[in-house]
Amino acid sequence: MSKPVFVYVSYIAATPDKVFKALTSAEATGKFWFGNVAASDWKVGSPIEFHREGRLILQGKILENDPPRRLSYTFHSMHEPHNGKEPPSRVVFDLEKQKDQVKLVVTHDDFIEGSKVFESISNGWPLVLSNLKSFVETEAAPLHAPWYDKEKAGAN
Repeated sequence: MSKPVFVYVSYIAATPDKVFKALTSAEATGKFWFGNVAASDWKVGSPIEFHREGRLILQGKILENDPPRRLSYTFHSMHEPHNGKEPPSRVVFDLEKQKDQVKLVVTHDDFIEGSKVFESISNGWPLVLSNLKSFVETEAAPLHAPWYDKEKAGAN
């Protein structure tokens, strides 16, 4: 059995600089990533963390930062139900200018066979990246993440 790889391609009516800035801005990630705020100095080798409502959601290490063309970091899921049980995977954002739009290719790989995180990101990335597109093009992030609805319902 081969290791899973997730690839998602999106086209965004914006400049590569604008999309790259959204991917690396704490304010922007908090808006399009459903309250998950990215924190890093974005230097290769530096840590990256995503927090939501004071809780650590993801952590990793910056692998590549080549604005506005490529960003890559390790991705270690720290929230329920994963709680850091699997080793980190890797996510790569490749941005390509095409006239007045950006082709964004997200590749998420380096999963273990049978990865539960892979199952989660396969549902999560399409929603996050659709919201990124909306946010960059309109400055609104209209979508919601149904898994957070379930999380809130369980807390009551």
